Amino acid sequence: MSTRALPDLSCFSVIDHYPPESYPGHHRTIGEFYQQVLEQCVLAERLGYRAFYVAEHHFDEYGVIPNPAVWLAAAAARTTRILLGPAVAVLPFRDPVHVAEDYAVLDQLSRGRLVLPVGSGYLRHEFEGFNIDGSTKRFRFDESLALVRTLWRGERVRFAGRYHALSGVALNVLPWQGRIPPMPIAVLRAEAAFHVGKAGEELMTVPYATVDRFEDIRGLLDAYREGRAAGGHDRGRTYVALHTYVADSDQQARADAAVAFDLYVATRKYAKRQTWDDIQKSGLSLMGSVETVTDKLVALADMGVDELMVLYNFGDLPHALACASLQRMVEDVAPRAQRRLAILSGEAAAAE
Repeated sequence: MSTRALPDLSCFSVIDHYPPESYPGHHRTIGEFYQQVLEQCVLAERLGYRAFYVAEHHFDEYGVIPNPAVWLAAAAARTTRILLGPAVAVLPFRDPVHVAEDYAVLDQLSRGRLVLPVGSGYLRHEFEGFNIDGSTKRFRFDESLALVRTLWRGERVRFAGRYHALSGVALNVLPWQGRIPPMPIAVLRAEAAFHVGKAGEELMTVPYATVDRFEDIRGLLDAYREGRAAGGHDRGRTYVALHTYVADSDQQARADAAVAFDLYVATRKYAKRQTWDDIQKSGLSLMGSVETVTDKLVALADMGVDELMVLYNFGDLPHALACASLQRMVEDVAPRAQRRLAILSGEAAAAE
């Protein structure tokens, strides 16, 4: 086993909401949920998480942050160190000028704490809602990504493309201190991971939606690193998001979180829906006891994951349980995993 460094830990919330009129017995309003997640972001910073991400979604309770830059500005006002970003900014849905402007303002407000994962979208009802042909999403994405970066360099842009036209515009707000924030690209397949790597980009993936088994994560990351090598780049950076709940025992994790997770799964808008039992069989989660999750974290380190994005507050999981799990991850799991990696490194060195 080739040992690696412990992945950086960050938080990721889809912010799925269950309105009382559609889900009897649920009483939390969107505004109340926003405030709870802001409190969780503040806690994440205090615990030492590297970053906090929220999903962009439209037209359905599966996710209720249509413009993450707005919510993240509120998070920026309550924090000072933790990095902030969407996961992901869906570029085909918005004018690239608006994307560049909104997130440049956020980067200024947060004093350079923006990370901007980007993607092309995958939910049919969202494309239909924006009256966009889903078959064009890759072309729209590529065009928008290039324009956002050009605008962020402060250039005056004249451009006539397939989907966008700019007649000599330049932004009046640029990112903090003239930097281009990191922009990892979300992928669903190993083939795409190779091409993202070859282009010299950073990579983000949600294994729940991309592979069938926990062990398959390695193959996707290997494809990315092969692409990086083929393009003449260094090893790059990978961001991997997994549903996470840490309890005192596997049984307690199920008692606390299984119903909430299955509610979350029931709101998904595409065919791959792994229930709690399914995801335990596939291994595509970090849900269980401290020891169970420690084992998984060590395995992810061995795969070369650079940042683990813990999807920690799925379904209607109560605020207090979500916070307790975040704390256990940092205070119980991470130190155990670090010690395990140190032992494995010593054994590997002794064997050489």
